[in-house]
Amino acid sequence: EQQLATERGVPPEALFDELIADVPAGSMGLMLQPYWSPGTREPGPEAKGAIIGFGDVHTRAHMYRAILEGLAYALREGLENTEKASGKAVTELRVSGGGSQSDAAMQLTADIFNRPAVRPHTYETSGLGAAMVVAVGLGLHADFQVAANAMTRPGRRFEPRPEAAAVYDKLYRRVYRKLYPQLSGLYHEIRDITGYPAQ
Repeated sequence: EQQLATERGVPPEALFDELIADVPAGSMGLMLQPYWSPGTREPGPEAKGAIIGFGDVHTRAHMYRAILEGLAYALREGLENTEKASGKAVTELRVSGGGSQSDAAMQLTADIFNRPAVRPHTYETSGLGAAMVVAVGLGLHADFQVAANAMTRPGRRFEPRPEAAAVYDKLYRRVYRKLYPQLSGLYHEIRDITGYPAQ
């Protein structure tokens, strides 16, 4: 995709969007648990990434979409934990970074969270944040709220699609949330047998 994107003069995300355009929400049952970096509590240090649900219908497009979906499920889990701890509901998502350039990734994020997802006018938000700090430090803006109001604006907004959101909610609650508890014992066995990751 990187080479083809260079040849066509488009960002790789555009090709990935094309690749997964015909893959339905839920990737026809292919699911990813993105625990490739060990956690401390849940997931624990024994955790691994997992992909389940392979069938003869799945292609690399399904695999790519399942990766995006798995990452979004993990982020949804984090958001739900944050909402529970804070007692505050999140009604809209602001998504930045390289992945926010992908319309497909933005739409499936809105669908999985069942909330509107908005990309900022620039995906280089780290650089923009640094510029805001400098602007406040130099006195160009009175404070960070004033700087944010002057220097940022929302870009394209993606609304959740009810049918896709319903599929994702079922997969999230009935499958994704059960993956780690079901696989944790096997991850311990893998660690005991292979020594990885080290205790």
